Amino acid sequence: MPKVLISDDLSPAAIAIFKERGIETDVKVGLSKDELEKIIPQYNGLAIRSATKVTEKVLAAAKNLKVVGRAGIGVDNVDTKAATARGVIVMNTPFGNSITTAEHAISLMLALARQIPAADKSTQSGKWEKTKFMGVELYCKTLGIIGCGNIGAIVADRALGLRMHVVAFDPFLTPERAVQLGIEKVDLDELLRRADFITLHTPLTDKTRYILNADSLAKTKRGVRIVNCARGGLVDEKALVAALQSGQVAGAAFDVFETEPAKESILFGLENVICTPHLGASTNEAQENVALQVAEQMSDYLLKGAITNAINFPSISAEEAPRLTPYVKLAEQLGLFAGQLTESTIKGIRVAYTGDVAELNVKPLTAAAVSGVLSPSMSGVNMVSAVANAKDRGIMIEETTRGQEGAFGSTVRLTVVTDEYERSVAGAIFSGNRPRIIQVRDIDMDFELTPHMLFIRNSDKPGFIGSLGTLLGSAGVNIATFNLGRDKPGGDAICIVAVDAPVSDAVLAAVKALPQVVRARRLAF
Repeated sequence: MPKVLISDDLSPAAIAIFKERGIETDVKVGLSKDELEKIIPQYNGLAIRSATKVTEKVLAAAKNLKVVGRAGIGVDNVDTKAATARGVIVMNTPFGNSITTAEHAISLMLALARQIPAADKSTQSGKWEKTKFMGVELYCKTLGIIGCGNIGAIVADRALGLRMHVVAFDPFLTPERAVQLGIEKVDLDELLRRADFITLHTPLTDKTRYILNADSLAKTKRGVRIVNCARGGLVDEKALVAALQSGQVAGAAFDVFETEPAKESILFGLENVICTPHLGASTNEAQENVALQVAEQMSDYLLKGAITNAINFPSISAEEAPRLTPYVKLAEQLGLFAGQLTESTIKGIRVAYTGDVAELNVKPLTAAAVSGVLSPSMSGVNMVSAVANAKDRGIMIEETTRGQEGAFGSTVRLTVVTDEYERSVAGAIFSGNRPRIIQVRDIDMDFELTPHMLFIRNSDKPGFIGSLGTLLGSAGVNIATFNLGRDKPGGDAICIVAVDAPVSDAVLAAVKALPQVVRARRLAF
């Protein structure tokens, strides 16, 4: 029976879902880091909000953990990279509090425009300072949205309802999606130059940290007003204070801060600054929704293998999971194989599905394949972000399906297109759900990927196999498996050697120096 730990406050209804589905559930709120590390090995699932920090150290201790479920959208309290490396699925509930957070951003923008908190305080203190609180209209003003995902799109919709002009900066926003939303996609500098109001709705990453800093704030329209309901750290608070004091920024409304809980802040007490205590998701409806959603999602994964709203893996329904999972692994391995052998700039990736696999939900397979291709050259890419990252860099993704061809019931073929060439690799699932490579560069092969391998392209000339074996043996390199294919007698050949340990630079150089060798590469899986 799966076992789940709930380490942050969740609705009793969410706890009931786990128990009704037959999952043993413990509720232990307020654990210290040491306490969490001590007990986490006994759990298969961890349900959290924002308080629990799922660090690499916690994940290292979590020997049996399969899934972390975040009741909410932000997962900066989870080391997703470490989780992925350990095979732990990280889920969130991106839609449960989207409307609530978007509404809070709009509320703060309206309050900022009309100085409502300060006017309320003044009036209730017995003053009648009608002329002091001169506001501005939102009508016909330009709203700049930094990050136009789920929440940003809702904010855009509400702002359009207020008859604002909306421009957005988001590398993953396609021109087609921008047209659909009725907004204009721009680069960051243009947004800064044009926006009367700026609202942030992007995750906190190395690339987005301090996206509004002294330099970028200096590029804004003088008198801009800034709203942040996303994450503390997106705005350099010290630079913002200076911009507020100089008048470059007319006002700011913050729901999130670099340090939370924010008992003290350099923003507190400044004129025309509104601060709220991270209330973006704090409505009864949102809190209940995200708790119920995360309980359902985690239960479906632990009991059926279904994956919904995963940060580090594409979605797979409960019905698809048993059949799809082996092909996800195959697609990723094909991508990793091709990606490590591609040295030119990639223009396109084609994935063709033939036979029974073509009847499945191939989107997760394509995401896995693209992730594999990009991983050797792009840090941090995963199966969720891979396709968007590829398209953002102008890499065309093509996906085709067709009926059975050849000897195999199902095959997956991946082709990498560059300015210089096209190279393909194909694979199939063998008995025991084992992925195998069956063709490389149109040369028939048959091998499984192992942690350490040598790829060698050579001329099909006598003596090559003996020379290679002697060289590796003399260097103390143990050969686990050996596979050789050729296009024709005496033509081009490909040799795949699985070895027990990584081949050294010196040995690799010696392999390249063999007279029959055209190219040699180390591969790691």
